[in-house]
Amino acid sequence: MQDETKCLHAGYTPKNSEPRVVPIVQSTTYVFDNTEEVAAVFDDPTKALIYSRFANPTVMAVEEKIAALEGGIGAMCTTSGQAASLLSILNIAQAGDSIISTAEIYGGTVNLFAFTFKKLGIETIWVDKNATDEEIDAAFKPNTKAVFGETIANPALTVFDIERFANIAHRHNVPLIIDNTFATPILCKPIEFGADIVIHSTTKYMDGHAVQVGGVIVDSGKFDWEASGNFPELVEPDESYHGISYTKTYGKAAYIIKARMQLMRDFGVYPAANSAFLLNLGLETLAVRMKQYCENALVVAKYLQASPHVERVIYPGLEGDESYELAQKYLKGCSGVISFVIKGGREGAMKFMNSLELASNEVHVADIRTCVLHPASETHRQLTDEQLVAAGIESGMVRFSVGLENFDDIIADIDRGFAQL
Repeated sequence: MQDETKCLHAGYTPKNSEPRVVPIVQSTTYVFDNTEEVAAVFDDPTKALIYSRFANPTVMAVEEKIAALEGGIGAMCTTSGQAASLLSILNIAQAGDSIISTAEIYGGTVNLFAFTFKKLGIETIWVDKNATDEEIDAAFKPNTKAVFGETIANPALTVFDIERFANIAHRHNVPLIIDNTFATPILCKPIEFGADIVIHSTTKYMDGHAVQVGGVIVDSGKFDWEASGNFPELVEPDESYHGISYTKTYGKAAYIIKARMQLMRDFGVYPAANSAFLLNLGLETLAVRMKQYCENALVVAKYLQASPHVERVIYPGLEGDESYELAQKYLKGCSGVISFVIKGGREGAMKFMNSLELASNEVHVADIRTCVLHPASETHRQLTDEQLVAAGIESGMVRFSVGLENFDDIIADIDRGFAQL
């Protein structure tokens, strides 16, 4: 099936007389005929449903759909994108280990990696996405367990060179983890370019309607955990699950099953059935919406580029943008998010935003409705000036998330803001 068809049909196929729409299974528990069957599932939760902290039929349908869209072997939904980032690393790293990440990633992930992981004993080594292969090689240590990057960085909107970083990671026998939130699998499939694990904040484009927070981890099934030699916890017996070896028992699905059996068991960050139902409604129109976001955003980006009130526009779909060539290689469109720097710095940016009427000033992005945010004073206010620069954020930068309104109305709202400058 093509993506448009997968959005509608993957993950759930009703049988004779069953519901056409994915049903909401609003239950925490499942009934068994005898004690032996329950015991068998406690030994191996993949045998059957036992408790909705591990799995739920409604959520599972969404997981299968997202895995199909990304081209992965399996997926696990979480209660937020942050939870997906957290578990994707904790599944393969522990105290005393390190990871490598580019600096141009979401501010919340910067906090997670730089501060919370440090408390857990996991070091994050930051690299410049434009560093040479030799410079990135030098960042690896014997305890490095993963490389992390974002397809389209939030809010810097630079495009990550997936193939190059995948090759570097694989030379060091570690996986590449990609946050594909802004691109979605409609615009980019990182696994096709060598990524091993893909995560999303499903709160953004996948949901699209700002009705529920969620995340997901997708396993490509392509990384050879045994051959790597760096991940004994996936190969050696797990005492907390009666000595199961994930690679020997589950083969290519070892990573995602370990995440569910071990980390979801202990952290319990599994979404509710109703949340998954709402997410599925968003996924059904994802392919259609992404095309329109991209079309609207390119019109708006070109308009901003011609404005005397704007110092510069950052949008990978614009010729001359620093990421234009990478966007042509990796993306089928550059999403609906534009970053631009208003003349007048922080004060000018805030005056512009406060004058908008159609666009909502909110801590959100990738909605069906146009929304706007000032990263330096809102989402990224926890970062130091040095970290802001490293993340590609200037004081006058506005993150403008183009919605599905008519682009003439969006531009009229922009003019309303410019009139106050």
